[in-house]
Amino acid sequence: MARGILAEKIGMSQLFDESGKAVPVTVLRVGPCRVLQVKTMEKDRYEAVQVGFKQAREKTLSKAEVGHSKKAGGEIYRHITEFRDPGEGFEAGQELNVDIFEPGQIVSITGVSKGRGFQGAIKRHGFKGGRASHGSKFHRAPGSMGSGTYPGKVMKGKKMPGHTGMKTISIKNVKVVAVDKENNLLMLKGGVPGARTSVIRVEA
Repeated sequence: MARGILAEKIGMSQLFDESGKAVPVTVLRVGPCRVLQVKTMEKDRYEAVQVGFKQAREKTLSKAEVGHSKKAGGEIYRHITEFRDPGEGFEAGQELNVDIFEPGQIVSITGVSKGRGFQGAIKRHGFKGGRASHGSKFHRAPGSMGSGTYPGKVMKGKKMPGHTGMKTISIKNVKVVAVDKENNLLMLKGGVPGARTSVIRVEA
């Protein structure tokens, strides 16, 4: 069985378990992904399966990307990634679907969080801020930057305003609640990082 696959985030919903309790789930459209290349220890010095996801137009990619995709089966894919130590039984051109997962299975997910743009220190780092009463001149400022005598500079790593979000986030031990093989849908318990239509990496 494959170690992982790529999926597209659709949104959130809820399912009811055997006791009637509502379980929040994130719905992913899994694959279909195509195996573009199988890397071996003898040739590449490590074992991996390279898969492609989401077909794209030829003019939107470079000639190298187009040629690499066509070599495996003809279709051109926008997203290409590798999964290490996949096991045996894979060959170029093979199609991977949601049937590699089953309800109750524990998986790891990786996605890029939503971008929040440029934010101040209060929102970006959760600082408390100053009083909102009259006369106070300290409301949502970041506060002291450090000593003015020594070292006389702002030290690296200081929590300051800046770009928020758009970071790669990985979450382990996510439970598979349900699998819809007819529509290639995967329901995972809880939230998944990323906006709708973003690409999520799911690994068993």
